[in-house]
Amino acid sequence: MKNTGFNCLPTIIGSVPHSDASAACALVTRYLKEIPAWPQLPRRSYKEGMCAQFGPGLPGIVISQEKTYVERAPGWDKLLEEFYAAYIENDIDKFPVTEEYAAGLHACLNMSGLSPVAVKGQVTGPISFGLTATLDDKQPILYDEVLSDAAARLLRLKAAWQERELSKLCKNTIIFVDEPAMSSYGSAFFSLPQPRVEALLEEVLGGINGIKGVHCCGNTDWSLILNTSTDIVSFDAYSYAESLSLYPAEVKQLLGRGGAIAWGIVPNVEDSMCRETVASLKDRLEAAMAPFTRKGITMQQLVEHSLLTPSCGLVYLSEDGCAQALEMLVELSQAMRKRYI
Repeated sequence: MKNTGFNCLPTIIGSVPHSDASAACALVTRYLKEIPAWPQLPRRSYKEGMCAQFGPGLPGIVISQEKTYVERAPGWDKLLEEFYAAYIENDIDKFPVTEEYAAGLHACLNMSGLSPVAVKGQVTGPISFGLTATLDDKQPILYDEVLSDAAARLLRLKAAWQERELSKLCKNTIIFVDEPAMSSYGSAFFSLPQPRVEALLEEVLGGINGIKGVHCCGNTDWSLILNTSTDIVSFDAYSYAESLSLYPAEVKQLLGRGGAIAWGIVPNVEDSMCRETVASLKDRLEAAMAPFTRKGITMQQLVEHSLLTPSCGLVYLSEDGCAQALEMLVELSQAMRKRYI
């Protein structure tokens, strides 16, 4: 069984406001010694946007500053055939996440002197990717069965490549599948049957051998995500604490099979962060955990199988604000561990 007994250790979701990869990695490893995560740097380049970052390798992909789309030009069918041949062979070396698209990842991979208990990475999920990338600059590729299948397989290969590289830093790896678009599930903006959503998610999760998580920073149907093979459910516990508490039976089942919850409890907006203290965030976190303790899950089990994170990415903060958020996160982790571990 995978060890998700993190005891409220801190980590991050991904993005930071920096444009310098070395400075971003230094900040991450300064605060997140136990579970560092490579920083995504969308302010550095449009190529580090959620969709663009993992797009190279998809047949016909066009990535520009304005948009990411798929062009079915002459010869596209042959490109798709070659892609599927590589997928069947699980040839992950053909689908690296290059430094051009993820400078923070490569800066972290080149760091020495780390001795973490785990190391975290992330990949954009097939739903969020499929709703952002379009077909010939029009319809989202999520609604094209061939392209959405190909995108999920690409993301699976990217996750597997990343996991292999991160395992050189630490044998215990965590890969989150980031699905902000799942907050639109069930709305007029997102019409896809549940079995199809689950199948696309499982395709990506299936490429991850170590600990795997799914992150969504808004309200969603958590029963769908909890029904997948994910080991960790990551959510915005600062703004949407009640959203997960509506599914106590499913959460109990997740924890019962050794899974964990990542509580996004430190706000990623400066106005909100300035109103909080470590003590107020601790109160807020304990209040978010309380509904589960009334449903037969012990506080000890919750705390043991928990990670603490910011509510989502930190890119909208200033660099000083980002450091402040990480400092609060670490101090909150220490307070929870002192109280419960």
